Amino acid sequence: MTESHGGEARIIDFKAAAERVRLEAAADAGRLKADHGVTPGLAVVLVGDDPASQIYVNSKGEKSREAGFHSVTHLLPASTPQDQLIALVHTLNADPKIHGILVQMPLPRGLDEQAVIAAIDPRKDVDGLHPINAGLLGSGRPNLIPCTPLGCILMLRETLGDLSGLNAVVIGRSVLVGRPMAQLLLNDSCTVTIAHSKTRDLPAVCRQADILVAAVGRPQMVKADWIKPGAAVIDVGINRVPFRDPVKAAAGKTKVVGDVDFKPASKVAGWITPVPGGVGLMTVACLLRNTITAASRIEGIYADALKSG
Repeated sequence: MTESHGGEARIIDFKAAAERVRLEAAADAGRLKADHGVTPGLAVVLVGDDPASQIYVNSKGEKSREAGFHSVTHLLPASTPQDQLIALVHTLNADPKIHGILVQMPLPRGLDEQAVIAAIDPRKDVDGLHPINAGLLGSGRPNLIPCTPLGCILMLRETLGDLSGLNAVVIGRSVLVGRPMAQLLLNDSCTVTIAHSKTRDLPAVCRQADILVAAVGRPQMVKADWIKPGAAVIDVGINRVPFRDPVKAAAGKTKVVGDVDFKPASKVAGWITPVPGGVGLMTVACLLRNTITAASRIEGIYADALKSG
């Protein structure tokens, strides 16, 4: 994939992959229930009324119910005090019907995200953000992995095969995506660079990448001339920007774009993910996968028949 590339990039099909992962999770949920009397339980907590977060939470609840999970959603007002939120987390930790807990981020101003994450039982931390799970991933012994990076690494393996020795650049160093993504690539024997706002000559760094993961949250920041011909480009960004059409812009309408300038980039890259319709589709599917993993471990079930465990 280091050779020059001509023509349009191949689209990495996250839609089909997400459907496969969801079907595997549903099949595993059925086996857990039929063979062990266990129904995987997922609790999602949303604090506040952020519209984007509401959409994500609704999707997670819907997909988990479709997969045969016990699904619970807790909707709390933005004024919820810290101690009340942590008390709810402790209640869910102790609930034997709940195997996975996800507190939707970001939290409203005034709430301590790190304290809330630390309160979650790491065995039930299906978002993979607890310090224990982050430490296990960093030491090469992953337990529960953040859903978006997990979806990305699964797709890279499916698309490229063996990743050993490839140069990977991750733009962004967040605990949700950038850092765990880099750890997963390193665990697959890539040579990994984490780039960020302080990186000198960022375009030149990106041009060294066989795998380029953009997770910086800046619309269309990554230009075509930043990309090595034939590289695999994973765009994690979800940014709302005004339409260029003055009528739509005047009406306050927005569209969703990624961190990569897609059309020009697709003429250089070998593989690329679209936004929307890309990485986000796998995030919910991997949440289901993580919940199956958590349920089987908590219940002491390590059957080889569980494909997604």
